[in-house]
Amino acid sequence: MTTGVRRRMGVEERRQQLIGVALELFSRRSPDEVSIDEIASRAGISRPLVYHYFPGKLSLYEAALRRAAEDLASRFEEPQKGPLGSRLRRVMARFFDFVDEHGPGFAALMRGGPAVGSSATNALIDSVRQAAYDQMLAHMGVADPAPARLELVVRSWISLVESTALIWLDGRRVPREELEVQLVQDFAALAAVAAARDEELAALLRGLIGNEPGDGPFTDLATRLISLAAR
Repeated sequence: MTTGVRRRMGVEERRQQLIGVALELFSRRSPDEVSIDEIASRAGISRPLVYHYFPGKLSLYEAALRRAAEDLASRFEEPQKGPLGSRLRRVMARFFDFVDEHGPGFAALMRGGPAVGSSATNALIDSVRQAAYDQMLAHMGVADPAPARLELVVRSWISLVESTALIWLDGRRVPREELEVQLVQDFAALAAVAAARDEELAALLRGLIGNEPGDGPFTDLATRLISLAAR
């Protein structure tokens, strides 16, 4: 008869395990509702041992948030090939995959939670927004700093995506796939309104729209607007 021996984890391995456990729990409940005792129990260690790796719940939350922020930022990465509308549609699908997987944690982060307001947390949130902004400029073939109106469009759209995801989580009353397409079309609408007042942006938009297929989200929006105006 042999007796199983639990393998002793190294410091970094144990830290990563605790971060993973915290993220799993935060994906189902707000971080405010998750205790260090629960994290310790799920990780199979004692409460004091958690404090050996992290000074407190706040530092563990920030570490978990850092990993989640890196994951979320990566959702905006997309090969710069093919129609812009199709690319943004895939980006939105991956973004809402994250929102689906980390709903309570995502909501707590954006609406308020144990680490919200700290300089580290604010920097992480800003890094995700900046990554999304940089990716959008790259997709449009524009170097930073972007023209003023285009910067307003892109940053406003990123804020709209965040707030829409939060509202959607509270009841999910709109089918997710419809919402993903709507957000892609929201970008086109914001850009079109700005382009009506900026010839440089109008020229850029014409070049991007010229590559859109007949069944793409941008073309679908134009068709719906024409139909709406004709009624």
